[in-house]
Formats: sequence, C-alpha cells, structure tokens
Amino acid sequence: MDFRVFNLGLVDFKKALQFQKEIFQEIKNNSFNGALILCRHYPVITLGRGGKKENIKVPLSELKNRGIHLYEIERGGDVTYHGPGQLIAYPVFNLNYLKKDIHLFLRQLEGLAIDFLSDFGIKGLRYKGLTGVWIDKKKVASIGIAIRDWITFHGISINIKQDDLDNFSLIKPCGMDIEMTSLESVLNRGVEIDNIKNNLIEKFRESYE
Repeated sequence: MDFRVFNLGLVDFKKALQFQKEIFQEIKNNSFNGALILCRHYPVITLGRGGKKENIKVPLSELKNRGIHLYEIERGGDVTYHGPGQLIAYPVFNLNYLKKDIHLFLRQLEGLAIDFLSDFGIKGLRYKGLTGVWIDKKKVASIGIAIRDWITFHGISINIKQDDLDNFSLIKPCGMDIEMTSLESVLNRGVEIDNIKNNLIEKFRESYE
C-alpha cells in the first residue's frame, strides 16, 4: 500500500489531531490510500477510551500550573504522556488495502518499533497481554489507536530524549505502576530526533509498502 509521509515537527496535540482527522477524511474519500504523520508534541496528557482519571496522580490544577493540557480522546488504552522528547507516528491507513485485523495491526506496530530499536543495537521486547514495547522491564514505546470505517488513526510514541521522562511521574502510564525509559537512557548518549526519523519511516515502508 502506498502512503504519503507528513512531517509536522513540534506541534500542539490538538492541531495534530485536527490534521489527522482531515487526512482521515481524505482517505475515506479515496483521495489516497494512507498517510504516515510524524511529529513531536508540547507536553500533554491524553486519556483513552478505557482511561481512568484516577491514573493521573496529581490534581488537574498541578497539570495546569505546569502548562500540561489534558485531553480525553477516542484511542484505545488508558492514560499516557506526550512530550517533545518523543518521536510520534500516526499511521492513518485504510485497512481495506491491508488486512482488516486490529490485533494484527497492533502487533505490526510493535514489530516495527522493535526493528527500529534494533538499528541501535537495542533488544525491544513484547510482553503477553500488554500492548507496547519494552526494554527489559521498562517501557519505551506506547501504542494506542482508533479505527473507524477500517481506517486507523492515533498510533505509536517512542521515547527518545532522557530529559523528557520526568512528566511520566505525574501518571500511571497505561494505568500501570511501571517505569518508562528512553533511547538516550539506554544508549547513554544524546540522540537527535530529526536524525532518526527516516529510520522509523523506513520501518513503516518495510512493513506496509
């Protein structure tokens, strides 16, 4: 399946969500088959369909004081944090051109994240019953999607920058008492997100084109 790539850079979550919805409509209208949207977000916490507000560990006033917005959205999963230290990919794909299998799509996203980490000599792991990718017992990639008319939106975030992990302490990521990690934390060196975007794009191309 051919797909277009859009690189939004550092963008407000709400603007990126609106862009996803516009692309979604274009794909629904058969303007093209799919799109991969890459971006980073200003600090934001999102609550998925299965999310519980009690998994936010601080008062909402504390989030406001820190300049962190909270959005309740239509993706699956619980609560997560997005920030400028993550590489985020939103595949807006028409599964009518692939396989209409939501479970398979989630596993494919995990697989390409594992392949992405392998480029850096890092072994990414899956754990049965848990969505996402882990390095040992720490989570490095979170996945939450929505599907409407067999077209996907939302997607996957991979923690890259070590200094953007602190805000995860404000929540129970994915509703669990877990520790998050990043590419920089494991490599023990700096990683520029702009320098590795093409690695992730290539993994999507290998999986879906």
